[in-house]
Amino acid sequence: MTLEMWVALLILASAILLFITEWARVDVVALGVVVALMITELVTVEEAISGFANPAVLTIAALFIVGGAVSQTGLAGEIGRHILAFAGPNPVRLTIVIMVSVALLSGFMSDTGTVAVLLPAITSLALSAGISSSKLLIPLSYGALLGGAATLIGTPPNIIISGLLKEQGLEPFSFFDYTPVGLVLIAAGIIFMVVIGRRLLPDYHPVQDIQRVNTPEELMNIYRLPDNLFRLRLRRGTELSGKTLQQSTLGQEFKITIIDILRTTAQSETPLPTKVNTPLQVGDILLARGEPNDIARASAFLNLGVQPAKAQDKEALINNEVGVAEVLLPPRSALVGETLVSSRFGSTYNLTVLSITRPGEQGSLNLKGTNLRFGDTLLVQGPWSHIVNLRKKRRDFVVIGVPESIVNPKTRAKAPFALVILVGMLLLMVTNVVPVVAASLLAALAMILSGCLTIDDAYAVVDWKSIVLIAGMIPMSIALENVGLVELASTAIATTLGGISPYMVLGGLFLITSLFTQLLSNTATAVLIAPIGLAVAAQLFITPYAFLMGIAIAASMAFATPVASPVNTLVMGAGHYRFSDYIKVGTPMIFIALLAALLFLPILWPF
Repeated sequence: MTLEMWVALLILASAILLFITEWARVDVVALGVVVALMITELVTVEEAISGFANPAVLTIAALFIVGGAVSQTGLAGEIGRHILAFAGPNPVRLTIVIMVSVALLSGFMSDTGTVAVLLPAITSLALSAGISSSKLLIPLSYGALLGGAATLIGTPPNIIISGLLKEQGLEPFSFFDYTPVGLVLIAAGIIFMVVIGRRLLPDYHPVQDIQRVNTPEELMNIYRLPDNLFRLRLRRGTELSGKTLQQSTLGQEFKITIIDILRTTAQSETPLPTKVNTPLQVGDILLARGEPNDIARASAFLNLGVQPAKAQDKEALINNEVGVAEVLLPPRSALVGETLVSSRFGSTYNLTVLSITRPGEQGSLNLKGTNLRFGDTLLVQGPWSHIVNLRKKRRDFVVIGVPESIVNPKTRAKAPFALVILVGMLLLMVTNVVPVVAASLLAALAMILSGCLTIDDAYAVVDWKSIVLIAGMIPMSIALENVGLVELASTAIATTLGGISPYMVLGGLFLITSLFTQLLSNTATAVLIAPIGLAVAAQLFITPYAFLMGIAIAASMAFATPVASPVNTLVMGAGHYRFSDYIKVGTPMIFIALLAALLFLPILWPF
């Protein structure tokens, strides 16, 4: 081991530690890796920034835009609802239809987006069928992971590994090269889930699961909004006069949430457009939500008149312009670790948070002082347009419970255009008329020019953290090759496992990759492990296709922890799952995938 090897290992180990602990954002860690590699001269400047010009990175960025357009136009939801209409109330049939549906969709768009689109529909199905959603939502997330492994564009590792083959002068994997073994994995996963997996899943009674409630009207009743709504009128002499809501103590001391400010005149009451920074004045009416005891305390201390909410006040919470929705925080949301105050949620997103709930904890958490965690659910209220804007920030929020008829009515009319563009992109990729990166960029441009989403929306739907992560980890893999660590690792695997059988090497690479993907992102895992698989094949004088296909598949088998993939986290709160539920069901799924890989990959891609 040379000094350069130790330095490279130190940088890699530090990055992995930060990824696992999430002490820093993944994109910040990736940029830190790039800078560290340049400073230590383990890579040249050109190699350090090569990731940002890598065709795989550009392809993934373009596919985010395509997937965002498919989602925003309502095309994905429409397809999903038509498929799920065949499900019926039978639990076994429901499980099969759900897994097939989500696998089909996630083969052509983001698995996170697919699950977010289908989650409300499936919870509604579970409620109407009298089935606990905990029996259906892990199958939903696992089906998305399996479906992503079945096409070239289904998941970033597939694109990365195909690009690596092309860089090495080898024939890259084509669009449907992943499909045969992907279909086997989907079939095996469904059989396991129907026969064994659903018996390992918890069975929570449907009424305990508030995530089943999808419509704004049902959310109003669940969170008791009509009962907890009051009017507070500012009297003369109140200390709130001249203060803004941010300067008041209503939320911190009295646990009251102000939904709206009505400025009264002789003829009417007019809602103020910007309530957070608006100075209050005598005669203003605060439309407030809170427990009666807290309302009474606030009125006594602050000299406020209390009036019951009027019918129009309740209607003002939900109409064509404003409404309520539940917002789930994914694992790498920028709000994780922040409070609503420190994140400036209200002023940043122009929405009011009415409640914070957390899986495993009863009741609503403190709105001001709670440090947010992944899996927390925020009940937000405000203009539908602002709620829809949260949907575009997919890395930070997953919005559920928003009526499709309200979301983006203009772009919904563009759904046929989105469908034509999506099919055209797939045809270009399948026929190899143009390179994959060209087809994806062309489709992204067509989505923007056709009005399926605006250029601002296009920037918003791209998961820039993932893009920077991939671009930053590519130089890390180059550094490992430069210092000889890839050769060292491949020699160790070739001499220990290769001396027994290539099957042992395939199994070893699969298990190593699947272990890393439970802790790191699937893209970072693929970037790091794929060069080792390529080098092992070269040392054994065999073709690398089976090894690299195995690594690509294993990188998507993120079944065993709720943080291994955003889709797992997405269903955690809705299904009231515990960490152990993923281990019990996910670990057998990984070994089933391993068995399928060992049986079929050498047949499809002989050593």
